[in-house]
Amino acid sequence: MKGNFTESFMKGIFLICAVTSIIAILLMCIFIFAGGIPFIQEYGFKNFLLGTEWKPSNIPQSFGILPMILGSIYVTLGAVIIGVPIGLLTAIYLAKFSSKRLYRFLKPGINLMAGIPSIVYGFFALVVIVPIIRDVFGGTGMNVITASLLLGIMILPTVISMSEAAIRAVPNSYYEGSIALGATHEKSIFSVVVPAAKSGIISSIILAIGRAIGETMAVILVAGNQARMPVGITKGVRTLTTNIVIEMAYAADAHREALIATAAVLFVFILIINGAFLVVKRRTNLE
Repeated sequence: MKGNFTESFMKGIFLICAVTSIIAILLMCIFIFAGGIPFIQEYGFKNFLLGTEWKPSNIPQSFGILPMILGSIYVTLGAVIIGVPIGLLTAIYLAKFSSKRLYRFLKPGINLMAGIPSIVYGFFALVVIVPIIRDVFGGTGMNVITASLLLGIMILPTVISMSEAAIRAVPNSYYEGSIALGATHEKSIFSVVVPAAKSGIISSIILAIGRAIGETMAVILVAGNQARMPVGITKGVRTLTTNIVIEMAYAADAHREALIATAAVLFVFILIINGAFLVVKRRTNLE
């Protein structure tokens, strides 16, 4: 009797937690879309998304967010190009090549990276990476390259941890069968084990992209924050997230509504990316 009551009570607790999470997401969606969609309809969908000028202080005001959309894409793409290969190769090394003694030092270090605040990463990039980029490419050093390098470092713990777990989850019989057929250790890992873990690896990339495109504080310090069309990877850019954070404190009226609409676009943008990757993941699982 007591056991049944405890089980029913815990089921109720779990249900409440699940419902609370769903309600929180729905409230966020309602707030963002209720505040953003009316402005987009009034200002014009094409003018807002494809407009190339963001000048909220001018008369008349301009609220084109295409520069920020492209800035987010450039920085995120750069972070993925830098972070995913390094993270995946590190995960393979930890799972299949590293000695146990060395693993005991490497794994806690990677976990520690995940716990470092974003602002600390930003200060590190501002003090270390920015001067290097400035010396190599000229300018201020605050540009797409710097932001991409920083975000590439920041997504490493996500890619490494999830990819390593996916590789370790592959049955050892896959590896043993490949070795039995005469393949080398490296060939067996890269041709058999890693492809078998591609579902988990894709999941790590999805989360890494979400981390990169949603990062704000660190990017503010190193991206240059120039609300203009990107003209090269050595020039400053402004992302969707930094645009909201920089101007929300003093925004009012149409300006504030435009920033909420920017958040709505960012939300939809992330949903599209995650949906596309989930479709790819589902097809991968069916193969």
